[in-house]
Amino acid sequence: MAAEADVIVVGGGVIGLTTAVTLAERGLRVRVWSRDPAGATTSAVAGALWWPYRIEPAERVGVWSLETLAVYEELAAAPEETGVRLVPGLHGGERFAALGPWAAELKGAVEVAEGLRVVLPLLDMPVHLAWLERRLVAAGGAVERRAVTGFAEAAERSPVVVNCTGLGARELVPDPGMRAVRGQLVLVENPGIEEWFTEADPASEATTYFFPQPGRLVLGGTARADDERPEPDAAVAREIVARCARVRPEIADARVLG
Repeated sequence: MAAEADVIVVGGGVIGLTTAVTLAERGLRVRVWSRDPAGATTSAVAGALWWPYRIEPAERVGVWSLETLAVYEELAAAPEETGVRLVPGLHGGERFAALGPWAAELKGAVEVAEGLRVVLPLLDMPVHLAWLERRLVAAGGAVERRAVTGFAEAAERSPVVVNCTGLGARELVPDPGMRAVRGQLVLVENPGIEEWFTEADPASEATTYFFPQPGRLVLGGTARADDERPEPDAAVAREIVARCARVRPEIADARVLG
C-alpha cells in the first residue's frame, strides 16, 4: 500500500497540531488523526500560561520550554490572530533558587517579597487551536476526524507515526503506567483584573490561579491524580472561587460563566 502521508500525527490537541505544523512547514506530507475536533479536546479548556509545570525529565524540560517561550514571544506580535499575548503576573512564593538553570534565561523576571514577577505568554486556547489548524492546512497538511484503535492502523498508511494522544496512549500503546490528573476550572466575568496569578503547593491537590482572557477570567484549580470524572464538581468550584478571592477579593462577587 502506498503511503498516504510522510507522517501521521495521532491526536489533535495543542501538542498534536503544533507537531503537525512544525513537520508540514518543513516540507513533509502530514495528516492529523483525531477523534475529536480541536475545540472539544482538553487543550481547548486549558488556562493557559507558559510555564514548565508537572513535566519531566527535569534536566531536559528547561531547554524545551525556553524554545517554546521564544516561539510564543514571536506569536504575541499578532495576539488577535494567534491567541498569544504577553501578560505580566506573579508566581506566588516562587524563588529562582527553587527553579532549574532555565529560569536564569527569563527576561525581566524579578524576585519580590510575594514571589516571582514576570511577563509570560498567556494563550487563549480556542483562538490558538483554530489558528494552528489554519496554519497546518496552509502548509499542505490535513486533519481527519477518526477514532483510532491502535497505532498499527496508522503505521499501515505512513512510515512515521507520532503519538500525541495524551491519556489515550494508555490504551493505544498500551501503557498502563499512564495516570490521569484532573484539573477543574471556573470561568467568571472579569471584574477588572489585568494580571495573572499562580500559587501551587506541590504537596497539595489544590492550586490557586487566575488568568485574564478575552471576555472572561479563568480560575483554578486542581491537580487530582487518578480522578477521571469529566463532570465539574460544584463543591470544588466553590473552593476554587474562595481561594482566588483570598488573593483578589473582587473575584468573590464575579458572575460565574461556566
